[in-house]
Amino acid sequence: MWSTLNHGKIMDSLTTLWSNEEGQDVAEYSVMLAVVLVIVVGTIRLIGSNASNVFSNVASGIQ
Repeated sequence: MWSTLNHGKIMDSLTTLWSNEEGQDVAEYSVMLAVVLVIVVGTIRLIGSNASNVFSNVASGIQ
């Protein structure tokens, strides 16, 4: 009996979430955030490796 009642509540909650359009906005924002993070991390890695080379060249030029 308890599992049947609990199952009904879960199904009601899932139906509410599925029909709620605000959840779609959250998913869209999370995808956009993931894309931006990938771009930022890629850019930082590219700049970081180039900056390391520049500092190494400067350090060897000073010595």
